[in-house]
Amino acid sequence: MHIASKDKTGKMRKNIVEKIKTEGVEIEIEKQQLTYLVIAKLNDKTIERKFKAKKIIIEKIGDEIVIKANNATKKEKKMIKTIKSHIKNMIRGLKQPWVYKLEICFSHFPISVSIVNKQMVIKNFFGEKNPRYVKLLDGVDVEIKGNIIEVKSHDKELAGRQAALIEQATRITDKDRRIFQDGIWIIEKAGKPI
Repeated sequence: MHIASKDKTGKMRKNIVEKIKTEGVEIEIEKQQLTYLVIAKLNDKTIERKFKAKKIIIEKIGDEIVIKANNATKKEKKMIKTIKSHIKNMIRGLKQPWVYKLEICFSHFPISVSIVNKQMVIKNFFGEKNPRYVKLLDGVDVEIKGNIIEVKSHDKELAGRQAALIEQATRITDKDRRIFQDGIWIIEKAGKPI
C-alpha cells in the first residue's frame, strides 16, 4: 500500500506498507535501538537475523509481519523489499531446507573428497601432496554423493556461504581456466540450476 506526499524539495515520498504471512512459523521481533532482531521458530529449528532500520518499522500483527515506513525515500523502499525477502527466506527455509549442489570436476588428477571431524578434506587436487581443508559451518549438513556434494541448511545465507567456501577451496589463479577446469563448482543454487 502506497500513499504519496511531497517533501520540502518537491520530491514525491510515499507511506509504504508490506505484509508477510507467517504460514504457521512462530515469529518474535525484538527492537534494539536502531536494529530489529527477527527470530523465526518452527518445531526445534530457529533462525535469527538482525536488520538495521532507522526509519523502518517491523512489527507482528496477528499472523502477519508488517514492514512499513512513513514518507519513505527510494532507499528506504529498497530496504523494505530486501527485509521482506530475507524474512520470506527464513520462513521458507524452516519449512524446507535450502539445497546447494556442487560438482567435483577433474581431467588431470582424480580428486578425492571426504568429511572428517567437521572438515571437508580435498586430496590430490592437481596432484598436490598436501590436502586442502574446508571448515564445515554449524547449522549446515554436507553430503557427498559420488561426484556431487549436497549442502543443506534451513538458513539460506549459511548454505550459500558453505557452498562458496567449498568452491573457493579449489580456486586456482596461476593456470589458464579454459584448459585447467579441475575443481569443485556450484551447479545448483537453492534449487535453481546455474
